[in-house]
Amino acid sequence: MSQFDTIAVGRRVLTVESEALVAQAAALDDAFATAVNLLFNAKGRIICTGMGKSGHVARKIAATFASTGSSAFFVHPAEASHGDLGMITQDDVVVGLSKSGEAKELADILAYTKRFGIPLIAITAQPGSALGRSADVVLQLADAREATAEVNAPTTSTTLQIAIGDALAVSLLERRGFKPQDFHVFHPGGKLGAMLRIVRDLMHGADELPLVSLDASMRQTLLVMTEKRWGIVGVTDADGRLVGAISDGDLRRHIDGLLDHTAGEVMTPGPKKTVPPDMLASEALARMSEPPPAVTVLFVVDDGKPVGILHVHDLLRAGVM
Repeated sequence: MSQFDTIAVGRRVLTVESEALVAQAAALDDAFATAVNLLFNAKGRIICTGMGKSGHVARKIAATFASTGSSAFFVHPAEASHGDLGMITQDDVVVGLSKSGEAKELADILAYTKRFGIPLIAITAQPGSALGRSADVVLQLADAREATAEVNAPTTSTTLQIAIGDALAVSLLERRGFKPQDFHVFHPGGKLGAMLRIVRDLMHGADELPLVSLDASMRQTLLVMTEKRWGIVGVTDADGRLVGAISDGDLRRHIDGLLDHTAGEVMTPGPKKTVPPDMLASEALARMSEPPPAVTVLFVVDDGKPVGILHVHDLLRAGVM
């Protein structure tokens, strides 16, 4: 096969599967809303199951549910027949996947859900199959051919299963009001975890804040700036609110007779760039980069009062950048 033919096959596969996804989106109906309601109202966990390729997809769907705030795990149907049925309770909801709906390994799980009245959501191409008939809700796969030309290997069908699982998980998290801060709880490691950390986790606290009052002399202000080593000093009013900041640039602009001034006379009012303690670290980084100009230090302000300070190096060490 030539390089051109290889690329053509790849494009054909992606086209077939993308067209199937569009068809699947158009086919969503009230059954999908019913399935989300079952998941939302479940007192227990979401149990995902399937055999073969559908089993691999079921594992992925369970992981997606779990990472977005829904207690979920995968139960292998063959292992279920040898004791793992005990992992499924009457408070749970089962999501079963099978393109044909006739995977014999699912039989014991189907019987178990019927016996104990456990809600069952089926993701299958055949509503009239054993899986479909046993289910409380059937999410039918769109009528689309597999992407293979001659061998009927699971390709398009598993893509549709994954997409339906994603649609269920996202619908559920949005209905629950799941926030990025909640997502961070389940993703503390790696780049994603770093981006989802909040400013409070990374900031330097009150002991390291470079602060002076409005009427502080510039001699005192320079001592604080030198001692704290942030290259900036915050200026507060009588109520402790941050009303301005003095940077190296402000010092240069007032170099003539600098020591004859007070902090309030030299400061730049504001400062315009501050962040709240509960802001995502990734958003704080974006705030630093906003022109004009970009900055390397931000005061962390809560109800107008400075509670911490954040340097770009803190974000770098945390892996945000």
